[in-house]
Amino acid sequence: MRLMFDRQLDELKNMLIEMGALIEEAIKKTMQSLKNGDIVLAKSVITGDNDIDDKEMDIEKLALKLLLQQHPVASDLRQISAALKMVTDMERIGDQAADIAEITTYGCVLPPTGLDFITQMAEETSLMVTRSIDAFVKKDLALVKKVKVMDDTVDNLFMQVRSEAIRLLSSSQADGEQIIDLLMIAKYFERIGDHAENIAEWVDYSITGIHKSHSSKE
Repeated sequence: MRLMFDRQLDELKNMLIEMGALIEEAIKKTMQSLKNGDIVLAKSVITGDNDIDDKEMDIEKLALKLLLQQHPVASDLRQISAALKMVTDMERIGDQAADIAEITTYGCVLPPTGLDFITQMAEETSLMVTRSIDAFVKKDLALVKKVKVMDDTVDNLFMQVRSEAIRLLSSSQADGEQIIDLLMIAKYFERIGDHAENIAEWVDYSITGIHKSHSSKE
């Protein structure tokens, strides 16, 4: 009985890894489409969000099956409960990558300096997702801490984008719509970072049994 449970728990972890890979790919494609103005690639991110939603449902079904059929002990229960919470934030990350891609389909062109900051935000948030999932699989609190530090970096990058937007607005040649797109995309990436940090908090709980209070980020 325990052997079957361990196999299913491993399957749950593998599904989380797969969902994480889908999210990372969505962020990567979103950034590529934004840089190159590739509307076709952007649309593939939007349609690909359905795969992320499907994976979320599969994970939820397996997690509930484990809860209802296997009667897990406390440490296992924490892992399963954390997985159920994690996939909610992971699904929202997919949604926000799709939201950024949708802006790209409008044919937006970002200011070069603003795009540099956005690129850094994309790289940081993608790595945050990778590390938070790795932390869950490996039960690694050191990785959890790294994710939390990285969220501060993402927040700082957002403030740099905000400052750049203000500078551009003071220019007589500024394009108002361009600035709005810049800020919206930066805000979506900031939210992705927030969700990745939430995932890390649930990983912390799955290991220690303690969940630090946090406000839910949309």
